[in-house]
Amino acid sequence: MNTLFFLIQQTMFFTIPLLVVALGGMFSERSGVINIALEGIMIMGGFCSILFINVMQDTMAGQPLLLLAILIAMLSGALFSLLHAYASINMKADQTISGTALNLMAPAVSIFAARMIQPSGVQQIQFTNTFRITKVPVLGDIPILGDMFFQNVYLTTYIGVAILIISAILLYKTRFGLRLRACGEHPQAADSVGVNVYKMRYAGVMISGALGGLGGLIFVVTTSTNFNATVAGYGFLALAVLIFGQWNPWRIALAALFFGFMKTISATYSSIPWLVNLQVSGYVYKMIPYIATLVVLVFSSKNSQAPKAEGIPYDQGAR
Repeated sequence: MNTLFFLIQQTMFFTIPLLVVALGGMFSERSGVINIALEGIMIMGGFCSILFINVMQDTMAGQPLLLLAILIAMLSGALFSLLHAYASINMKADQTISGTALNLMAPAVSIFAARMIQPSGVQQIQFTNTFRITKVPVLGDIPILGDMFFQNVYLTTYIGVAILIISAILLYKTRFGLRLRACGEHPQAADSVGVNVYKMRYAGVMISGALGGLGGLIFVVTTSTNFNATVAGYGFLALAVLIFGQWNPWRIALAALFFGFMKTISATYSSIPWLVNLQVSGYVYKMIPYIATLVVLVFSSKNSQAPKAEGIPYDQGAR
């Protein structure tokens, strides 16, 4: 039973950042802009927020510091994504190339800035993890469920679930969501009824950036005590989650749970007795998430239901 609790808790640690970042990618691509810059956005959001924690941790700690870091991560991710938005929407550049450029730029900028800012000149940014909640009052005392979901958890887990619910409502139950989806399916039709396609696409990309930056913070805080200008390919895994989830919030949640479990096996196999007893090389377990990504995409990409205008720069004169 202890092993089961451990697996569930670790799965949530790996699932939530995937879920948040994939939902961010969904907003961008639903508006018609491909965002493969999620990896770079995660790195930039993680860098700014962890640097903030590093500077402020001597004066404050715990959940107040984490909440402020969340705001920093979302703001930095949104601002960084504006580069992609401007290139893709205003300049009508190739969106894949633009996203790749951001992915290459983010770690270089993070390493350079970290070495310039820190007195020791190292690129790793250390922080003290004071954010784990030992037990949620009342809910942590519930048998079984309390042990699984309300003990030794992070506030970011509940924020991730809230973002999922809000995203589903926003996309399918609001005027904004309808307009956003229209811009990704048939922007000329949306424009003909007065929808500003450019503004909607900017909104989609900036939401994507904010959630991507938040995902970078969540990943670092829940899996490490330092930031080293990398998020271990999570941005690309989030893209796989987005495609497997067919750009639908609830399907994305299930896909994130699947990939999160695969990542858990990869990262914690040495703490699971029955996996250790199999005497399989650790490198095999580390390959599991990426093998699963390839297999899933082979079968799911055939029935892909991507927005029809995704990746196509909007031309107001075209009909």
